[in-house]
Amino acid sequence: MADPIPQVSDRICKHMNDDHADAVLLYAQTFGNRKDATAARMVSIDPEGMNLEAQIEGSAVPVRVTFDRTLKDSEDAHHTLIDMVKQARSSSSSN
Repeated sequence: MADPIPQVSDRICKHMNDDHADAVLLYAQTFGNRKDATAARMVSIDPEGMNLEAQIEGSAVPVRVTFDRTLKDSEDAHHTLIDMVKQARSSSSSN
């Protein structure tokens, strides 16, 4: 079984910030409704959502992104984050 999300929040955040900064920015812009964000980092993730810190006009602004359902575990989080970035990319390319 996959790990409970609270136990792996730090690991998920480090991976996303180190390897997928572009995706984290898309989460802030698309799901956090902060189109003005120029950068973002994932601060924490829990079964209900993720806390981001977006750079907006030179300031760090907290952004909460709520998932459309409660996640079960780290594997569920992995698939959900992938689905969300695909959704964000397709919505930004259709604008």
